[in-house]
Formats: sequence, structure tokens, C-alpha cells
Amino acid sequence: MAVVAQSPLSAPVAPPQNPTTAAKSVLGKLLFHEEQLASNGRMACGTCHRPQAGGGDLRRQRHPGPDGLLATTDDTFGSPGLEKRAASGAFVADPVFGFEAQVTPRAAPGIAMAAYFDELFWDGRVDDVLRDPITNTVVIPAGAALESLALHPLRNEVEMSRPGRGWPEIVQRLVDVRPLALASNLPADLQLALAGAPGYPALFAAAFGDAAITPPRIAMALASYLRSVVPDQTPWDLHAVGVPNALTPNQLAGLQLFENEARCNLCHPLGLFTDRSFRALGLAPVAQDPGRSAVTGLPGDAGRFKVPSLRNVALKTTFMHNGRFTSLLQVVNFYRNGGGSHPPLDSQLQAFVLDQVQTQQLLDFLENGLVDPRARLGAWPFDRPTLFGESSPVGSNELGVATTAGGVTPRLRAQVPPYFGNAEWVLGLTDGLSGGASLFVVSLAPAAPGAFVQGVALHVDPGSLFLSWPAVNDGSGAASLVLPVPLLPGLSGLPLYAQGLSPVGSAWAGSRGAVLTLR
Repeated sequence: MAVVAQSPLSAPVAPPQNPTTAAKSVLGKLLFHEEQLASNGRMACGTCHRPQAGGGDLRRQRHPGPDGLLATTDDTFGSPGLEKRAASGAFVADPVFGFEAQVTPRAAPGIAMAAYFDELFWDGRVDDVLRDPITNTVVIPAGAALESLALHPLRNEVEMSRPGRGWPEIVQRLVDVRPLALASNLPADLQLALAGAPGYPALFAAAFGDAAITPPRIAMALASYLRSVVPDQTPWDLHAVGVPNALTPNQLAGLQLFENEARCNLCHPLGLFTDRSFRALGLAPVAQDPGRSAVTGLPGDAGRFKVPSLRNVALKTTFMHNGRFTSLLQVVNFYRNGGGSHPPLDSQLQAFVLDQVQTQQLLDFLENGLVDPRARLGAWPFDRPTLFGESSPVGSNELGVATTAGGVTPRLRAQVPPYFGNAEWVLGLTDGLSGGASLFVVSLAPAAPGAFVQGVALHVDPGSLFLSWPAVNDGSGAASLVLPVPLLPGLSGLPLYAQGLSPVGSAWAGSRGAVLTLR
């Protein structure tokens, strides 16, 4: 029987108040991929942080930077999140992104090695103390950076939450919904967990001893999962413990360049492949993003950002805190030139010379020698379900054509399925609506081909109306209808057909139709 060599990388240490257990880790894995935790039902932690992508995001969209204007020199690249909403859940227009998804101002940091840091996010604003966000009492006094980190996205209005959404609503959502009801292709461990405990209260009871769902417990479960997803079986790990031919001759040459000519190891020492410090690389003017100094208040921290681990870095598609680079070759060339042009610059940044062959050798080491093959293949523990937002792109549920009137072509915002237990499901109509009241129509069947009403192409069957409801246009070009979806799982799979109509003077404009399948 083959013997698997042990990695020189020590296992991450969990705080004594949150010992890692199998039940807690699998609960964390479920929560990490639970899109129903987000206000719009399309975002999970695992949307922006994919284990097979080095813990980063495969998506990359432009953020306008501090000037608020897209396509200017201070733009950054981040992750698309939620559409802007009001506290009621209604759609409102964002000054930059309109009714489309907002974008984070920084690139999603990789979480592949987050378990080894005491300060997280690019600027280290999350420390290692876990506080109950409701009572502000200390739950874990030290060693809990992962636990503390886990709570931030759930209330962030760009990433996962509408304004004013509190912890009681988030907790109640978990009480009400069916775990991963929107996801598909569930890994075996998640299937097994849901077979034994089909609801989140039962899953929390299995992990913590009783069914209470609290923010600290959510954080502890998510942290336990992240401590189980560690890329510690790279070819370098095998090489480090003496396994012959674990690294190819080309990769060995790249390792030598990593430690010598390129001097990468000064900030990315072997083992963790990060010194966990904060460094100024001169990527952009400090005025655009002060980095670490915004957290510490120290002028010497201006422009400094966290040094990430290089384990699984080759699986990422976006690099640096501002998402500037899209390939490791671009990153190597940046450092080869001595970093950026915007002071301050870290003293370790010094230009170096590599010829074409050496560059390829260094890249071979980074791209292959530091990648855990389980992550590249999506094998356990790096496996994950297919999320609804990935399998059903925005607009994929639309049908028919829209009807324009007076230059207005309304867009129906029904991008997620109405899923049971969602008390704030929103049906919206946007894009240039005038005053007055728009009309939302939902039926049990589609309209017959070629059907028209008031000159509008009809996409719902008037003879099987399920809902007809007016909603006042809010003046920003939107109308919204907030509806609770009752717990009626017997109706799962029932398709509903929806359309929005908006008055434009004496005429009407109509959206495309949409198929809304109850889940």
C-alpha cells in the first residue's frame, strides 16, 4: 500500500472554544455554499471564494474607484455582488451600477490559507477576537480570526445583504429554508449530512448539541470548514519531506530562482509561503486606497496590504488587492521591474533579471509545484456543489420579447426562484419607468403565441391568473413587489409565469416574461 508523505505544513490551530469536529465542518461547508443566506438568493461565501480557484473568484468586474466614474485611471477590479436595494427590499438605482450588480472595491482575497492568519482581509481589519454581533460580548478572546471574518459578508450591503437587514432575519432564514435547496450536484458528504438532518436546526444540533442557531455558531461552523480546506499536499510538500522526483527538474530550477535571483522567499518564505506581513507595492496612489493605515491609523502603514500565501496561487484568475493582473506572468513581470511606480515602496522590492527560460522555470514552480492536485481536480475536501447563480445566469429565466413605449423598455427583475421560507422575495420592474403604477401579473401558464393586450406582447395566460398587483413607480425608474413565499414544499417544482407592465402616457410598455419555478 502506498504511503502518503506528511506535509511539513502544520495543521491550523482551532481556538479551544471551537474545537473542530466533523459535524461542525460539514455544517460550515453547507453554510459556505448557502445562497439563501443572501438577500437576493444568488450569493454565498462560495460564490466569491472557490476552493478550486485558490479560494478566489473566477469572476472579475470593474469598480469605479474613488472618483465614482468607470473606465478611468483609478478603477479597480472586484467581485459582482447584490443589486442595490432599499431597506424594504425594493430595487433602487445605484449611482454607478444602476440596477445591475454592485461590485466590491477590492478583489476577493484568496481563502486557501486564511486559517494561518491572525488578521484577515487585505487590510487586516479583522482581528482574532470573536464577538457576538448582537450583544458585543467576547465569545473567543484569541485565535478566532476565521470566526470573526465569517460574519462580515453576511451583513455587507454589496456582498450579501440589503440595508437594515439584521441578525434576527438572517437566523430566521436558516430556520425556515431547506438547506441548499437551490444548489445541485451536492458532494457526497453534504448529501449524507442532509439525509440525516434535513433542516438547519437539526444540523446545528448535531454540531453543537442543541438546535439553537446564533451568529457565533454560524461563525464557528464556517471557520471549522475553512480549517479543513488546506492545500497541504502540493508537490513541494512531498519534495520537502524527501519524496524522490516530487518536483521535476524544471520546477526544482524554478524553486532555486524563487529563493535566489527572484528573492520571492523574502516575503513568501517556504512552508506557509507568506510571512503574514503587510507590504506596500506601489500598485496605485495611496490616496486611492490607504490600505493598512485606514485600520491602524499609522502613517507608516499607508499603501500596505496583506502578503497572501502562494499555495494554490496558480488556480486564481485575479491577482493583487485591486485585481489589476490576470496572469502569474504579469505578476512576475511586475516584481521583475521592482514593483509599482507609486510611493511608498517596500524596501524588499528590488528589480531582478530572468531570461525567458528562467521565467518559464519560475512559473512552472508556481503553477505546478505549489498547487495541491486535489484542489485542481475539485476533489474532497475542495469539492463543492453547483450553485444556482452559476447554473442559472441572470436573465436565463426570461422568455418572449419586451414591448417598448415612449422610449421605455421595462426589465422584469425576477432573477431567483421563489423559494420556500423566503420572507422577502422581491419581484421588480426597472429601467426608465415613468410615474404612476406599474402592474405585476403572475399566472400558472404562459400566454398563447402572439397574444397582445393594450398593444403589449403578452407572456402570461390571463385565464390562469395567480396574482395581479399594482406597484407604485418610485421615481428612480423602478417598481417593486415584496412577497413572502410560504412554507408549502408540496408545490415544489410548480412553474409560475410573470410579466410587468408600465404606463407611458396613454400607452403601456411591457417586459419580457419570466418563468419562476417554486423551490
